[in-house]
Amino acid sequence: MIVDATLGPSAPEHGWVPAPRYLLRRAQILRELRTIQPCETLEIGPGAGMLLHELDARGFHCQALEMSKAAREVADALAREAGRDIRFLEHPEASWNGHFGLVMAFEVLEHIEHDLDALRTWRSWLRPGGTLLLSVPCHMSKWNPSDVWAGHFRRYERAPMAELAATAGFEVERILCYGFPLANLAEKVRARSYAPEVDETVDTTAQGKHENSARSGIDRRHVMKWYPLLSSPAGKLAIRCADLAQRPFLDAELGNGYLLRARAR
Repeated sequence: MIVDATLGPSAPEHGWVPAPRYLLRRAQILRELRTIQPCETLEIGPGAGMLLHELDARGFHCQALEMSKAAREVADALAREAGRDIRFLEHPEASWNGHFGLVMAFEVLEHIEHDLDALRTWRSWLRPGGTLLLSVPCHMSKWNPSDVWAGHFRRYERAPMAELAATAGFEVERILCYGFPLANLAEKVRARSYAPEVDETVDTTAQGKHENSARSGIDRRHVMKWYPLLSSPAGKLAIRCADLAQRPFLDAELGNGYLLRARAR
């Protein structure tokens, strides 16, 4: 495993490396975490679980809910290798009710058919006043083959996203639109990469979307080929510059993802 201040943890030997959009989202998440005290933390759908390594290092007590067996196996192996005390579970536990100070779900809600039900469940796992951090792809106008490949049901708009969270029992503190301009460009490249895999044979039923979702958290085939460039000094400088470039536009609608922070009522 490789740990870098700009890229975070990477595990190319296990087939997992960060994508540019992940890194732009990660940068904003880490800024949000500066104002959250270490606490009992749950991440839903962590994929390889790399962000939890960073929270564990900051004193958060972490566990995760990951329904994909393949993702759990990768996440477990990486946590053991790094000496991180993180539990990756297939099913929720009864003790979770009102237990967590922080619940996180990044690029998960769009994979769930009944998103309001999911948010209400996540709310039940937070103690009153606990924090929800979640991210989703934004703007249905940006729908593309990578959404189909990943098993998304939808992309989101700001006002309906805020209303959905409020209905589920949250007080929305802010919704930031991240990723402009680099993630927008990266998504166009990603869409072209996945287009050959998206045709009339793709199963777009709820079950098919579930199966596509299970692979999407750890499948980095199209990112691996760019990793040598991304991990080079020039690549890391580009990511740092891209993070600086996105910051003036977080309240605009120019990016391709939302990061929501809300408090459990």
